[in-house]
Amino acid sequence: MGEAVDSGQDATVGDNVRRREKRSPGRSFARFVRELVIVIVGALVLSGLLRAFVAQPFLIPSQSMENTLQVDDRVVVQKITPFQRGDIVVFKDPGGWLPATQEAAERGPVGKALEFFGILPDTSDDHLIKRVIGVAGDTVACCDPDGRVTVNGKALEERAYLYSSGGETVDPARVPFEAVVPAGHIFVMGDHRNFSADSRCHMDQEGPEGYPGSAAFVPVDNVVGTAWLIVAPFDRWRTFSTPTTFAGVPPPGPAPARGTISPEGAGC
Repeated sequence: MGEAVDSGQDATVGDNVRRREKRSPGRSFARFVRELVIVIVGALVLSGLLRAFVAQPFLIPSQSMENTLQVDDRVVVQKITPFQRGDIVVFKDPGGWLPATQEAAERGPVGKALEFFGILPDTSDDHLIKRVIGVAGDTVACCDPDGRVTVNGKALEERAYLYSSGGETVDPARVPFEAVVPAGHIFVMGDHRNFSADSRCHMDQEGPEGYPGSAAFVPVDNVVGTAWLIVAPFDRWRTFSTPTTFAGVPPPGPAPARGTISPEGAGC
């Protein structure tokens, strides 16, 4: 005798096959679109989280960090590893460093959305990029007998990154000063010292803290992160490390609540 076959189950299977065969192309396309939207939204959310907590691209708008950074370089800033002396950092304008009339390159809604999610570099006009010369408690001064900037008495050998052209390197600084960095702040300078309105140029101004010279010091809370990588143009692809000259800087002294500048009113 042959084996019995469940004819009811066989009919059900046949019905399912026929229903799959009759499934409309429109429903399949709608399902594809829905899945694609889920993937795109997930990718954007992930990109936004990476931008907020891991890394963020920025566009270099000026010459203040030449030759290290050139105008229109695309730089990735990492937010995981804390910065130290000698590192290049991006920070929010502490107040009065940027002209009030400066405007960012205008982007449409799509461009602004892609910028928000970290796909396009940040073009906002309230950020700057400089090199950290002094941290809280450091004494930064210009200059030693050889014209070098000193930190806690140690002269910095900066020729490796200072702007140079035609075999000539810019002076590390020109106006004599001594600055003691207050708690929770940093002292920064651009690599193109003749084209950088950095901490030196705000030593004669009153910042948000409300005392003379306070505008020279950037709050640590304003720091977005440390420059890690040039991603474009491709022929300028490179990573950054802390210059070795900062390795021998003595530890900082006690950080005062208020920074000091001498002589009072010194500038660039």
